[in-house]
Amino acid sequence: MIMRPFGPTGVPVAVIGQGTWRMGEKPERRRDEAAALCLGIELGMTHIDTAEMYGDGGAERVVGEAIAGQRDRVFLASKVLPSNASHAGTIRACEASLRRLRTDHLDLYLLHWWSERHPVEETMRAMAELAKRGLTRLVGVSNFEVSQLRRAQAALGDLPLASNQVLYHLRDRAIEADVLPHCERNRVAVVGYTPLARGGYMRGVVADIARRHARTPRQVALNFLTRRPALFAIPKATDPAHVRENAGALDFTLTRAEMRTIDGGT
Repeated sequence: MIMRPFGPTGVPVAVIGQGTWRMGEKPERRRDEAAALCLGIELGMTHIDTAEMYGDGGAERVVGEAIAGQRDRVFLASKVLPSNASHAGTIRACEASLRRLRTDHLDLYLLHWWSERHPVEETMRAMAELAKRGLTRLVGVSNFEVSQLRRAQAALGDLPLASNQVLYHLRDRAIEADVLPHCERNRVAVVGYTPLARGGYMRGVVADIARRHARTPRQVALNFLTRRPALFAIPKATDPAHVRENAGALDFTLTRAEMRTIDGGT
């Protein structure tokens, strides 16, 4: 798996990681979900993203099972809900996430989306305190627009804003207009969630290019969506075949002509 520096931090992170949305919702699936995450780690997808919201903490518990005994191999991210994002609430939420994950620190802690209840300055002060205490290595945000990113960074002061996690797939590339250029200028990593969407673009030019490379359309999509140094992706998979498919998404190179074709054909 290709690694690249994560935003301003220089920390090497797997370009293709693993998402966990909707994991932990059904107890009978937990073993298979944890096994899928373990397989992904074995294949190099060591960036695992979760959140207190997913499965009401259930996804974090699944991740905790998956990383037991191999925490040092994983770049682990979780998120605080905006409703919990007061200064004290952010700290409490992080501590609760750590208990569910069965670890003593996160590699990245994010505000899940902009809070209308709690000023971002208050949340970022809590984030900075968590970093100072060693409960998280890095601080980021999710679903932030450019003006919101500026306020978050200003509130952090000398502590860099490491990343912005955003919706990004072939049929929703809105971030390319403003958010992605801003993040690139300011060395903020951009982590795309739901990169495979519902698969509706898997025909046409993407499928044609996939056949040319003897790859799958999903692999072509992930390859394209991480084509720039700032870009990372966290597809979710619980089927072992899909895990392997995601892990092989960067084992080939799209030509410039193919990237132009995808750019104009989706």
